[in-house]
Amino acid sequence: MHRFRLFSGKLEVPWWIKKGVRAAAIGVVLVAASLLLPSRGCHIPAIYNFGDSNSDTGSVSATFGRVPPPYGETFFGKSSGRYSDGRLIIDFIAEKLGLPLLSAYLDSIEPNFRHGANFAASGSTIQPADAKLFGAGFNPLSLNIQLLQFEQFKDRTNEPFNQATRSWIKNSLPRPEEFSKALYTLDSGQNDLHFGLVTTTEEQVRASIPNIINMFSKAVKILYQGGARTFWIHNTGPIGCLPFFAVRNPPKTANSDQNGCIKSYNELAQEFNKQLKDKVFQLRTQLHYAVLIYVDIYTAKYTLISEAEKQGFVSPLGYCCRHVGGADCWQTLRVNGTEVFAASCSDPSKYISWDGTHYTEAANKWVANHIVDGSLSDPPISLTKACQRANLPN
Repeated sequence: MHRFRLFSGKLEVPWWIKKGVRAAAIGVVLVAASLLLPSRGCHIPAIYNFGDSNSDTGSVSATFGRVPPPYGETFFGKSSGRYSDGRLIIDFIAEKLGLPLLSAYLDSIEPNFRHGANFAASGSTIQPADAKLFGAGFNPLSLNIQLLQFEQFKDRTNEPFNQATRSWIKNSLPRPEEFSKALYTLDSGQNDLHFGLVTTTEEQVRASIPNIINMFSKAVKILYQGGARTFWIHNTGPIGCLPFFAVRNPPKTANSDQNGCIKSYNELAQEFNKQLKDKVFQLRTQLHYAVLIYVDIYTAKYTLISEAEKQGFVSPLGYCCRHVGGADCWQTLRVNGTEVFAASCSDPSKYISWDGTHYTEAANKWVANHIVDGSLSDPPISLTKACQRANLPN
């Protein structure tokens, strides 16, 4: 989650409900059967990712101004377009699948899309950006725009790939037949809650959730209609535990949990996740050839925060990168005419939060390691076996 900056879950039942329940049961049986099949031949050739700063690998940095140091310093040794000191969860997902790190679709400097592309944009929302969203500091590259970019990407790569005579072109573009075999990852929604929390009341945020979830559902359907079959869907994290909220505006005792997080904010995230999970279940009854895996990122992140010291981190709500003068890590300051960047702590691996809003590489790696085995997924399918039903009819 990143606010945009210009730099840088004896009655007579109607027949249609019975039909939906039967379809859901069939889907569950198919998934259960797939878990018993050998994993031999299961291969995900590419990843197409959509979301916000939790998974943006360079879109906003390439479009609106490069993310400044010390971002990227831990793994890349320089700014990498990521709002972290190093790798994100999507990077660890790619590595787990034996794929290269995803190039941002909007990054024109030596991109390679042979094994997928990243359309996520920091500060983006599920709901389409309007003047109010943009005015509050959020990104116009909302989920619907990311889908339009993906459609253009598909259209523009099919023709040159089929006509290419030079090997380097084919080595940098996806194979058209692999779009239906790819993994489609979605990690979006925290900024929708964030926007509501800074511009409206908690009651209004809660009331807005059904409409936001419906927009998300529409996005999944559009991808499915375009040939996508395997979906890895992250729910939203414990927004009330972000230092951006919990440290800057500490909650009153009655609204504070054992970690110092804002309980009411986390309850909104939990309500969002409940409705998202219900919607994913509904989509399974409608998109019969899709594998829709719901991943409980909230539990992974909240567990890490609750066990911070046990897991080797200094505190639940501490964060690493900051300006001495109090400005956000992603902001630059001018002191006596000289541009001044934020400073990193001496050891980012000891912190869960990098800058008060985004996680460190160490925290991202911990979370990734706890979701890829499928133990926090519904159905409980591991990442490497997510494609076992990819050969079903299109």
